[in-house]
Amino acid sequence: MGTPVNIIVGSHVWLEDPGEAWVDGVVTEIKGRDATIATTNGKTVVASLGSIYPKDTEAPPSGVDDMTKLAYLHEPGVLHNLSCRYGLNEIYTYTGNILIAVNPFQRLPHLYDVHMMDQYKGATFGELSPHLFAIADACYRALINDHGSQSILVSGESGAGKTETTKMLMRYLAFMGGRSGTEGRTVEQQVLESNPVLEAFGNAKTVKNNNSSRFGKFVEIQFDKYGKISGAAVRTYLLERSRVCQVSDPERNYHCFYMLCNAPPEDVKRFKVEDPRSFHYLNQTNCYEVANVDDAREYIETRNAMDIVGIDQDEQDAIFRVVAAILHLGNVDFSKGKEIDSSKLRDDKSVHHLKTVAELLMCDEKALEDSLCQRVIVTPDGNITKPLDPDSAALSRDALAKTVYSRLFDWIVDKINNSIGQDPDATNIIGVLDIYGFESFKINSFEQLCINLTNEKLQQHFNQHVFKMEQEEYTREEIDWSYVEFVDNQDVLDLIEKKPGGIIALLDEACMFPKSTYETFAQKMYQTYKAHKRFSKPKLARTAFTINHYAGDVTYQADQFLDKNKDYVVAEHQALLNSSRCPFVANLFPPLPEETSKQSKFSSIGTRFKQQLQSLMETLSTTEPHYIRCVKPNAVLKPGIFENFNVLNQLRCGGVLEAIRISCAGYPTKRTFDEFIDRFGMLAPELVDSSDEKAACAAICDRMGLKGYQIGKTKVFLRAGQMAELDARRAEVLANAARLIQRRIKTHLMRKEFLNLRKASVRSQKFWRARLARKLFEYMRRDAASIRIQKHARSHSARKAYRQEYESAIVIQTGLRAMAARNEHRFRRETKASIIIQEARETGALKEAKDKLEKRVEELTWRLDVEKRLRTDLEEAKGQEIGKLQSALQEMQEKIEESHAAVVKEKEAAKLAIEQAPPKIVEVPVVDTEKVEELTSRNKELEDELSTFRQKAEDLENKLLEMQKRSDELSHETQERESKVNQIQEMIERLETSLSNMESENQVLRQQSLVVASADEDKSKQIERLESKIAILESEIQLLRSNSALAVQAVVTPEMNQTSIMENLIHKEIDNGHQLEEVKIVNGAESSGELAYWLSTTSTLLYLLQNTLKASSSSSKGSNRSRTATGSLFSRMVQVPPMIIKKTFSQVYAYLNVQLFNSLLLRRECCSFSNGEFLKAGLQELEQWCSRTTEEYAGASWDELQHIRQAVGFLVLHQKSHKTLEEITNELCPVLSITQIYRIATMFWDDKYGAQGLSQEVIGKMRTMTTDDSITTPNSSFLLDDDSSIPIFLDDIARLMLDIDPSDVEPPPLLRQNSQFHFLLQQHTD
Repeated sequence: MGTPVNIIVGSHVWLEDPGEAWVDGVVTEIKGRDATIATTNGKTVVASLGSIYPKDTEAPPSGVDDMTKLAYLHEPGVLHNLSCRYGLNEIYTYTGNILIAVNPFQRLPHLYDVHMMDQYKGATFGELSPHLFAIADACYRALINDHGSQSILVSGESGAGKTETTKMLMRYLAFMGGRSGTEGRTVEQQVLESNPVLEAFGNAKTVKNNNSSRFGKFVEIQFDKYGKISGAAVRTYLLERSRVCQVSDPERNYHCFYMLCNAPPEDVKRFKVEDPRSFHYLNQTNCYEVANVDDAREYIETRNAMDIVGIDQDEQDAIFRVVAAILHLGNVDFSKGKEIDSSKLRDDKSVHHLKTVAELLMCDEKALEDSLCQRVIVTPDGNITKPLDPDSAALSRDALAKTVYSRLFDWIVDKINNSIGQDPDATNIIGVLDIYGFESFKINSFEQLCINLTNEKLQQHFNQHVFKMEQEEYTREEIDWSYVEFVDNQDVLDLIEKKPGGIIALLDEACMFPKSTYETFAQKMYQTYKAHKRFSKPKLARTAFTINHYAGDVTYQADQFLDKNKDYVVAEHQALLNSSRCPFVANLFPPLPEETSKQSKFSSIGTRFKQQLQSLMETLSTTEPHYIRCVKPNAVLKPGIFENFNVLNQLRCGGVLEAIRISCAGYPTKRTFDEFIDRFGMLAPELVDSSDEKAACAAICDRMGLKGYQIGKTKVFLRAGQMAELDARRAEVLANAARLIQRRIKTHLMRKEFLNLRKASVRSQKFWRARLARKLFEYMRRDAASIRIQKHARSHSARKAYRQEYESAIVIQTGLRAMAARNEHRFRRETKASIIIQEARETGALKEAKDKLEKRVEELTWRLDVEKRLRTDLEEAKGQEIGKLQSALQEMQEKIEESHAAVVKEKEAAKLAIEQAPPKIVEVPVVDTEKVEELTSRNKELEDELSTFRQKAEDLENKLLEMQKRSDELSHETQERESKVNQIQEMIERLETSLSNMESENQVLRQQSLVVASADEDKSKQIERLESKIAILESEIQLLRSNSALAVQAVVTPEMNQTSIMENLIHKEIDNGHQLEEVKIVNGAESSGELAYWLSTTSTLLYLLQNTLKASSSSSKGSNRSRTATGSLFSRMVQVPPMIIKKTFSQVYAYLNVQLFNSLLLRRECCSFSNGEFLKAGLQELEQWCSRTTEEYAGASWDELQHIRQAVGFLVLHQKSHKTLEEITNELCPVLSITQIYRIATMFWDDKYGAQGLSQEVIGKMRTMTTDDSITTPNSSFLLDDDSSIPIFLDDIARLMLDIDPSDVEPPPLLRQNSQFHFLLQQHTD
């Protein structure tokens, strides 16, 4: 992770911070090798250029799902990316094909349900969001395709979620290749059911975790040749045996001891246990309870789990008797005996506990005491019994306790494997390794050395895998990588485990010498490894030593190394427990070979640890590894807290940063050609549009002076620091462009200020000129006002005199006008009466006009009929004449052919006569001259007749042309007459309009006549006659209207009234179908037989209707005059109930809604602005279709798309950062849940305008609400359920039908002919 040197003023960088590990800031000044940085937390820091790292300002705010895509692959970049994703509840992140899982400390059930498994099943690795299902699927696919064993290595410190991750992996593998196991339980279920038992006997509380696995578990899932699970086995490694006898504060011993002490009273009495504080193996620490854990309940659950895995009650009792015996064995203390270097039981309490141990193990009490206080040495001369001092006796006691517990744990594992069932014929396996991670505490002892040795081994395996992946990518891209160095930790492994010369070898050697102490062991290490670069001695330390591991320096205290490493296999212990009266205990210690049973043999825990570790590595070396690194984000084990120092330390311990160092040793930055040109194309603008992207990338790198880069087939590979150098050059280009923009803007602002000043000066001048004008106007106004006052004074006096004269004139005019008005009123009454009389007369005139029009219409109709008959006769005459001419022409042609044939025959006869004449050459005069002349004249006559016939044929053709011309003229005249008829019809309509107006006036006249009726009875009679005439006129007009319509119809071509026979058949068939459907719907179908009849009849009618429609459509293609047929699909499907069509399309739209909406939630590339616009265009087309289709068929189909409509509306929304949470949930997306909106908002990216999404405040609120929802409703999922069934019920079908008796319906002929439907004929007969 080399630090780039191309950091300039304005660069965004990362620098170390004592409070937050890494903090970002901006470089404000650079002096020599020091840079002044303004951090985001408000501080100004001066740091050296070698200690800061560049920051990628173009990285998405939500982070990247694969950290190999980071522009800068270094510690702060990795840490910031994980923090951003953890803040959005994205707990999984890739580093190549390595998965980093950050423990959320809360349930996220939607990430692990069956629907999510279906999404990742068969998906290409990296296509979907990072997930442990993707790792499991890739592992399973490799097993099936490559036919090789696979392994998944799950590592991390205590509390990082390794066990839960292992459970989920086994669930997915069982989902992919599972089959039912014994008693209806799958293999995955049986393995998971064994976890409580293994956790009870192999887990303990540590400093960092309340349920830490103190052993390595390798779950071996076996597959047959078909890819199905055929068996499984649980392999355990490296059990921490020393914990049985020695526990440091504030940790606890194994859970089973505390469970037994808190068992029900009857079990406590039976197994003779007490409070945990009374046992030496438990009271070495002050921690006896774990928060939120009930040991009594855990005891009951463990017993139930034992029942499930096949451990019967007798075996369970024997197991807990052994556990109780170990507790009592720890309370057996020793004191000096009477003899030298001998020991005895210290007091009565020790005697009581020894007796209890003998009772629980069902062995001899005296033999047990002798095996603890004495040792038998086998010599050639015989056996020698050697007493042990109190310290040696205590060591013998602890060795017995550790051996018994180890044998008990191994028996439980074997029992579980027998219950699960193994397949000896399995072709391949998938192994899931769950093992403790790297440990570094305040005080580190022998256990931490063994654990860290394991992690060093696994890290070496991991480094080789990462380096192999790097090599594969370099080879795939065809670049030179021969000089890339591999970072190896073999020297640390040699320091610890090399034999001879390793720390474990020195420890075993020290344990075999009775006089050795931890001080002599420490001094031996100081002398042996004083020159080793990985080993160091802390200052003022006497027994401590420090080893430089891959994850950092760890200081170990060697005080108890010797005691914890000793693991004697005592022959007396073996013989004693083998002779136990309890078969279970005796089986734990089977007889040893004769040569080993006579003496005690020293055994080292360190050596056994190395052997098991070597066996594990050999197993892993035969498989293809897949890695999952679990990370614990905080020490308080609460959600939503991300501690940078804690995570960074785990990244170091998990080897993630080591993998980054391996990548940085080669080419840490890899960019595809298009990405490289998009980012750095501005450094060489003339090369951006080049068709050869590879050459353009190489030209950009060469122009910038880069050395050591490589150009692959699809990517550009940059060395460490070169990305920062290119970014610095890019920043310079952007800065120059910014300065140019600033210069233009400043010029614009100065010019704008000048224009404002000039405008202000002009305005001030305008105001002063206006003031002078106002003063002049005031003077002129005063002058005009004085003149106006004088004018009004003179006019007042004149008006007063005029008013007097005016009033006198009005009085006179009033009288005269009243008299004139009375005269006018009298005149109007007389005039109105005369008008009524005149209107009556005008009605007669209208009647005459109507009669004339009727006669005109009749005349035109008659003429049309005559013209039509003439035209018909003319066409018939023309056809007859043409036929005569054609027959004459044909006769003439036959005569010509006959004449030609006669001439030919005569020529042939002459020729034959010549040929038959004797071959005598004599000049004979032609005798038949007349015959020749006759033939010649006959030939001329025939030629004349032929020319005559041709002339007649031409004349006939000319006449035919004239007849066609005459026919066209007649057609033209017919069209003119039709237009005249139309004009007449329009005149009739206008006449009707005038008649309606006249009727309204007649109504008024009737009202007026009623007033006048009292004065003149004659006028009323005239009005009645007028009304009768008007009624008659109305009826005649109505008759005229119908006659005019008939006349127009007669003029139109008769072909318009013709409809195709097939079309009539279609409509007839449709009408018959409607009637038959009504008949069958009337009677209904209550039984299944009647329902079958109804369905079969309907399908038959549909089939007949379809054939009829096809026939009608094919027969009507040639005619353009046939009745217009609708093109709608639903107009043809008259027999299909609209309810079925409506529900079918509603379900199709619902399916589209579910699929499109779930794709948005699962695929980040779908949550883009451009994809939203694309979906919006498609939804608009669907909306137009729904609007064109009637409600009868479309129904509520458009409402089924409400989820995807609101999601698309959110994607294409502009200025999302200005929207509040209330506006989004109440107005924009009321149907979507908070979890769904939060998912879309965090995955959204604007690929068109580069705009930001929602504000961080809104994102934070939605994150809080999502967390609360996941706690209250843990099993809810943000994905929509896919229900593809069409919800059509029997009641819906019944509502479409009316009552019908099938026996009253005659089956169609098509059904009668089919033998499958003879039951209908029987039912009809019955």
